[in-house]
Amino acid sequence: MPTRTEKRLSVVEVTRYRPRDVEYHAYVEVLNSRAVRAAENDGWLVNRVAAADVGTASLLSLTDASDAIMIMGGEDISPRFYGGAADYPFESQHFETADEGQIALVHRALRRGTPLLGICRGLQVINVALGGDIVQDLGNQTIHKNLGAPIRDIMAAHTVALDSSSRLSTDLGATEIVVQSAHHQAVARLGEGLVAIGTAPDGVVEAVEHADAQVTGVQFHPEDPGAPDGQLAQLVARLSVRERALA
Repeated sequence: MPTRTEKRLSVVEVTRYRPRDVEYHAYVEVLNSRAVRAAENDGWLVNRVAAADVGTASLLSLTDASDAIMIMGGEDISPRFYGGAADYPFESQHFETADEGQIALVHRALRRGTPLLGICRGLQVINVALGGDIVQDLGNQTIHKNLGAPIRDIMAAHTVALDSSSRLSTDLGATEIVVQSAHHQAVARLGEGLVAIGTAPDGVVEAVEHADAQVTGVQFHPEDPGAPDGQLAQLVARLSVRERALA
Protein backbone atom coordinates (compact mmCIF):
# COMPACT_ATOMS: atom_id res chain seq x y z
CA MET A 1 0.00 0.00 0.00
CA PRO A 2 1.27 3.51 -0.77
CA THR A 3 2.09 5.74 2.15
CA ARG A 4 0.61 9.22 2.51
CA THR A 5 3.83 10.74 1.18
CA GLU A 6 3.92 8.63 -2.00
CA LYS A 7 2.51 10.03 -5.21
CA ARG A 8 0.59 7.66 -7.46
CA LEU A 9 0.69 7.85 -11.25
CA SER A 10 -1.37 5.75 -13.67
CA VAL A 11 0.33 5.16 -17.02
CA VAL A 12 -2.54 4.24 -19.32
CA GLU A 13 -1.75 2.49 -22.60
CA VAL A 14 -3.98 1.01 -25.30
CA THR A 15 -3.35 -2.73 -24.89
CA ARG A 16 -0.76 -5.24 -23.73
CA TYR A 17 -1.67 -7.65 -26.58
CA ARG A 18 -1.04 -7.10 -30.30
CA PRO A 19 -0.74 -10.55 -31.89
CA ARG A 20 -1.49 -9.02 -35.30
CA ASP A 21 1.56 -6.75 -35.17
CA VAL A 22 4.33 -8.17 -33.04
CA GLU A 23 7.05 -5.74 -34.19
CA TYR A 24 4.91 -2.68 -33.53
CA HIS A 25 3.92 -4.02 -30.13
CA ALA A 26 7.55 -4.58 -29.18
CA TYR A 27 8.39 -0.98 -30.07
CA VAL A 28 5.40 0.39 -28.14
CA GLU A 29 6.54 -1.70 -25.18
CA VAL A 30 9.95 0.01 -25.31
CA LEU A 31 8.32 3.44 -25.29
CA ASN A 32 5.85 2.70 -22.51
CA SER A 33 8.47 1.00 -20.35
CA ARG A 34 10.72 4.05 -20.64
CA ALA A 35 7.84 6.27 -19.51
CA VAL A 36 7.25 4.03 -16.50
CA ARG A 37 10.95 4.09 -15.56
CA ALA A 38 11.14 7.87 -15.88
CA ALA A 39 8.15 8.24 -13.57
CA GLU A 40 9.60 5.84 -11.03
CA ASN A 41 12.89 7.76 -11.14
CA ASP A 42 10.90 10.90 -10.32
CA GLY A 43 9.47 9.24 -7.22
CA TRP A 44 6.10 8.09 -8.54
CA LEU A 45 4.47 4.84 -7.54
CA VAL A 46 3.38 3.70 -11.01
CA ASN A 47 0.21 1.81 -11.87
CA ARG A 48 0.32 0.62 -15.50
CA VAL A 49 -3.09 -0.10 -17.05
CA ALA A 50 -4.12 -1.16 -20.57
CA ALA A 51 -7.47 0.45 -21.36
CA ALA A 52 -8.61 -2.00 -24.07
CA ASP A 53 -7.90 -4.99 -21.87
CA VAL A 54 -10.00 -3.93 -18.86
CA GLY A 55 -12.93 -1.83 -20.13
CA THR A 56 -14.13 1.60 -19.03
CA ALA A 57 -15.57 0.74 -15.60
CA SER A 58 -12.47 -1.20 -14.54
CA LEU A 59 -10.15 1.46 -15.96
CA LEU A 60 -11.82 4.15 -13.89
CA SER A 61 -11.73 1.92 -10.81
CA LEU A 62 -8.09 0.93 -11.25
CA THR A 63 -7.03 4.58 -11.64
CA ASP A 64 -9.35 6.02 -9.01
CA ALA A 65 -6.61 6.67 -6.43
CA SER A 66 -4.19 8.25 -8.92
CA ASP A 67 -2.64 11.63 -8.18
CA ALA A 68 -1.82 12.06 -11.88
CA ILE A 69 -2.51 10.36 -15.21
CA MET A 70 -0.35 9.76 -18.28
CA ILE A 71 -2.08 8.57 -21.48
CA MET A 72 0.34 6.97 -23.90
CA GLY A 73 0.59 6.56 -27.67
CA GLY A 74 -0.80 3.82 -29.85
CA GLU A 75 -3.33 3.18 -32.57
CA ASP A 76 -5.71 5.69 -34.22
CA ILE A 77 -8.83 6.71 -32.32
CA SER A 78 -11.96 5.32 -33.97
CA PRO A 79 -13.52 8.03 -36.19
CA ARG A 80 -16.92 7.49 -34.58
CA PHE A 81 -15.70 9.37 -31.51
CA TYR A 82 -15.06 12.58 -33.47
CA GLY A 83 -17.36 12.29 -36.50
CA GLY A 84 -14.59 11.44 -38.96
CA ALA A 85 -14.68 9.43 -42.17
CA ALA A 86 -14.79 5.66 -41.77
CA ASP A 87 -12.11 5.02 -44.40
CA TYR A 88 -8.87 7.01 -44.73
CA PRO A 89 -5.21 6.48 -45.77
CA PHE A 90 -3.01 4.43 -43.43
CA GLU A 91 -5.94 3.67 -41.14
CA SER A 92 -4.77 1.53 -38.21
CA GLN A 93 -6.55 -1.07 -36.16
CA HIS A 94 -9.01 0.53 -33.77
CA PHE A 95 -9.50 -0.31 -30.10
CA GLU A 96 -12.82 1.35 -29.33
CA THR A 97 -12.89 0.05 -25.77
CA ALA A 98 -9.62 1.91 -25.14
CA ASP A 99 -10.96 5.04 -26.83
CA GLU A 100 -14.08 5.04 -24.68
CA GLY A 101 -12.20 4.40 -21.45
CA GLN A 102 -9.48 6.97 -22.04
CA ILE A 103 -12.01 9.63 -23.02
CA ALA A 104 -13.88 8.94 -19.77
CA LEU A 105 -10.57 9.24 -17.91
CA VAL A 106 -9.96 12.71 -19.40
CA HIS A 107 -13.43 13.85 -18.32
CA ARG A 108 -12.84 12.64 -14.77
CA ALA A 109 -9.39 14.23 -14.58
CA LEU A 110 -10.91 17.58 -15.51
CA ARG A 111 -13.69 17.24 -12.96
CA ARG A 112 -11.24 16.36 -10.20
CA GLY A 113 -8.38 18.65 -11.22
CA THR A 114 -6.05 15.67 -11.66
CA PRO A 115 -2.82 16.51 -13.52
CA LEU A 116 -2.86 14.82 -16.94
CA LEU A 117 -0.24 14.33 -19.65
CA GLY A 118 -1.12 12.90 -23.06
CA ILE A 119 1.59 11.66 -25.41
CA CYS A 120 0.93 11.32 -29.18
CA ARG A 121 -2.40 9.43 -29.27
CA GLY A 122 -2.83 10.70 -25.71
CA LEU A 123 -2.94 14.30 -26.97
CA GLN A 124 -5.53 13.28 -29.55
CA VAL A 125 -7.62 11.52 -26.88
CA ILE A 126 -7.64 14.73 -24.82
CA ASN A 127 -8.67 16.75 -27.87
CA VAL A 128 -11.47 14.38 -28.87
CA ALA A 129 -12.72 14.12 -25.28
CA LEU A 130 -13.16 17.89 -25.24
CA GLY A 131 -15.06 17.99 -28.54
CA GLY A 132 -12.20 18.49 -30.98
CA ASP A 133 -11.48 16.50 -34.09
CA ILE A 134 -8.57 14.97 -35.98
CA VAL A 135 -6.69 15.39 -39.26
CA GLN A 136 -7.01 11.77 -40.34
CA ASP A 137 -3.85 11.62 -42.46
CA LEU A 138 -1.03 14.12 -43.00
CA GLY A 139 -0.19 12.77 -46.45
CA ASN A 140 2.94 11.41 -48.07
CA GLN A 141 5.00 14.60 -47.79
CA THR A 142 5.38 14.71 -44.04
CA ILE A 143 8.11 15.58 -41.57
CA HIS A 144 6.33 13.70 -38.80
CA LYS A 145 7.11 10.10 -39.67
CA ASN A 146 9.64 8.17 -41.74
CA LEU A 147 7.11 6.57 -44.07
CA GLY A 148 8.01 3.08 -45.23
CA ALA A 149 10.85 2.70 -42.72
CA PRO A 150 11.17 -0.32 -40.41
CA ILE A 151 9.44 0.30 -37.10
CA ARG A 152 12.77 0.80 -35.31
CA ASP A 153 13.51 3.73 -37.67
CA ILE A 154 10.02 5.21 -37.85
CA MET A 155 10.73 8.26 -35.67
CA ALA A 156 11.49 11.54 -37.44
CA ALA A 157 13.32 14.43 -35.77
CA HIS A 158 12.12 18.01 -36.21
CA THR A 159 11.80 21.23 -34.26
CA VAL A 160 8.78 22.52 -32.36
CA ALA A 161 8.26 26.21 -31.63
CA LEU A 162 6.72 26.80 -28.20
CA ASP A 163 4.62 29.78 -27.17
CA SER A 164 6.89 31.71 -24.81
CA SER A 165 3.96 32.41 -22.48
CA SER A 166 3.05 28.73 -22.09
CA ARG A 167 3.64 26.66 -18.97
CA LEU A 168 5.42 24.06 -21.11
CA SER A 169 7.91 26.59 -22.46
CA THR A 170 8.61 27.81 -18.93
CA ASP A 171 9.12 24.30 -17.60
CA LEU A 172 11.35 23.22 -20.49
CA GLY A 173 13.26 26.51 -20.41
CA ALA A 174 13.03 26.98 -24.17
CA THR A 175 10.91 28.45 -26.96
CA GLU A 176 12.16 25.91 -29.49
CA ILE A 177 12.85 22.23 -28.90
CA VAL A 178 13.89 19.24 -31.00
CA VAL A 179 11.53 16.27 -30.85
CA GLN A 180 11.05 12.73 -32.10
CA SER A 181 7.70 12.08 -33.73
CA ALA A 182 5.93 9.24 -35.55
CA HIS A 183 2.35 10.18 -36.34
CA HIS A 184 0.21 10.33 -39.46
CA GLN A 185 -2.68 12.08 -37.72
CA ALA A 186 -2.86 15.39 -35.85
CA VAL A 187 -5.16 17.79 -34.04
CA ALA A 188 -7.57 19.67 -36.33
CA ARG A 189 -10.27 21.65 -34.48
CA LEU A 190 -9.21 22.16 -30.88
CA GLY A 191 -11.38 20.86 -28.07
CA GLU A 192 -13.02 23.22 -25.60
CA GLY A 193 -10.52 24.92 -23.30
CA LEU A 194 -7.44 23.74 -25.19
CA VAL A 195 -4.80 26.14 -26.48
CA ALA A 196 -2.21 25.25 -29.14
CA ILE A 197 1.15 26.17 -27.62
CA GLY A 198 3.57 24.18 -29.81
CA THR A 199 3.80 23.94 -33.61
CA ALA A 200 6.05 22.13 -36.08
CA PRO A 201 7.65 23.97 -39.02
CA ASP A 202 4.74 22.88 -41.25
CA GLY A 203 2.16 24.33 -38.84
CA VAL A 204 0.98 21.03 -37.35
CA VAL A 205 0.02 21.37 -33.67
CA GLU A 206 2.57 19.51 -31.55
CA ALA A 207 1.59 20.61 -28.05
CA VAL A 208 -1.53 21.83 -26.26
CA GLU A 209 -2.42 23.03 -22.79
CA HIS A 210 -5.77 23.50 -21.13
CA ALA A 211 -6.49 27.11 -20.27
CA ASP A 212 -7.86 26.33 -16.80
CA ALA A 213 -6.61 22.86 -15.85
CA GLN A 214 -3.29 21.08 -15.46
CA VAL A 215 -3.72 19.18 -18.71
CA THR A 216 -0.93 18.96 -21.29
CA GLY A 217 -0.72 17.07 -24.55
CA VAL A 218 2.32 16.56 -26.77
CA GLN A 219 2.15 14.99 -30.21
CA PHE A 220 5.81 13.99 -30.12
CA HIS A 221 7.52 11.17 -28.21
CA PRO A 222 9.74 12.31 -25.33
CA GLU A 223 9.91 8.65 -24.25
CA ASP A 224 11.65 7.56 -27.46
CA PRO A 225 15.28 6.47 -26.96
CA GLY A 226 16.34 9.07 -29.55
CA ALA A 227 14.63 12.00 -27.81
CA PRO A 228 16.86 14.69 -26.25
CA ASP A 229 18.22 13.81 -22.83
CA GLY A 230 16.02 15.06 -20.03
CA GLN A 231 12.95 15.86 -22.14
CA LEU A 232 10.86 13.01 -20.77
CA ALA A 233 11.99 13.67 -17.20
CA GLN A 234 10.98 17.33 -17.50
CA LEU A 235 7.52 16.42 -18.75
CA VAL A 236 7.03 13.83 -16.01
CA ALA A 237 8.11 16.36 -13.40
CA ARG A 238 5.28 18.68 -14.54
CA LEU A 239 2.79 16.18 -13.15
CA SER A 240 3.97 16.93 -9.62
CA VAL A 241 3.00 20.60 -9.75
CA ARG A 242 -0.28 20.16 -7.87
CA GLU A 243 1.42 17.87 -5.34
CA ARG A 244 4.11 20.49 -4.72
CA ALA A 245 1.57 23.29 -4.43
CA LEU A 246 -0.36 21.40 -1.76
CA ALA A 247 2.70 20.35 0.22
